[in-house]
Amino acid sequence: MGFICYFDYTAFRKGVEWWYLAIAPLLVLVVAFATVSFQAVRAALANPIRNLRGE
Repeated sequence: MGFICYFDYTAFRKGVEWWYLAIAPLLVLVVAFATVSFQAVRAALANPIRNLRGE
């Protein structure tokens, strides 16, 4: 409780804006979509014969 009370009375107290909470999940979704898309394109363009030869 002391930790919370300390920050309630600081001179530079700033509330959390609503768009912080909206941007964070959107940023996570964009990064996840970009990662999955990159891996899917990379797998689609890979040569299956070359990959099977190594096994």
